[in-house]
Amino acid sequence: MTKILYLITAATHWTLADGTRQPAGFWAEEALGPYEVFTRAGYEIAAVTPGGVPPTADAASLTPEFNGGPEGAERMKGLLRDATELANPMRIEDARVEDYDAVFVPGGWGPMEDLPDNAESGKLLTAWLASGKPLALVCHGPAALLATVDGDGNSPFAGYRLTSLSNAEEKLNGLADRAKWLLQDRLIGDLGVDYREGEPFAPHVEVDRTLHTGQNPASAVPLAEKLVKALT
Repeated sequence: MTKILYLITAATHWTLADGTRQPAGFWAEEALGPYEVFTRAGYEIAAVTPGGVPPTADAASLTPEFNGGPEGAERMKGLLRDATELANPMRIEDARVEDYDAVFVPGGWGPMEDLPDNAESGKLLTAWLASGKPLALVCHGPAALLATVDGDGNSPFAGYRLTSLSNAEEKLNGLADRAKWLLQDRLIGDLGVDYREGEPFAPHVEVDRTLHTGQNPASAVPLAEKLVKALT
């Protein structure tokens, strides 16, 4: 059976430049929409977080405002309840590359807090790229790639074509001016990637070799579908 390993933030906030803690976590649509795609395909799901801490869905991502109304919000909450694998994660360092067929990294502001400097996450993603197995990250999820930069300032993801939440979208979110840094800037500056972006909040997916990335929440399900295609 095909097995998907979710690498998920365990953070419940994002620390802004002035020290303010913006409530955060993983964005429900970005984790649970793909979860539906994967389970429908018959895949087995497992999850890892920093420290094995159960992840938290950003409360805003469960509201009617971000789910097309009350019915959509209730559906998302139901998906969250059903996704029991995500609620019972392992520690990142306990995951073995050979046990899984793909890694999926959902976004939300949480990954900006605890994944860019997580050494275990960096080791996992570096080993995963070397394995030749597909890897998918969406929205703020590519922040995890920053942990792959070594002591000499090099990353195995240098030169890869990818996308993530854009500076323009972070500005529309209202937090760009208060952030310590913006993801698009650091992916280009720290990793040396070939960054691509589409229209704000419209679906946009990039695939370069085994690396699959999606720009924003609307890209999560299309990204998961691309990953399924790669696995089949």
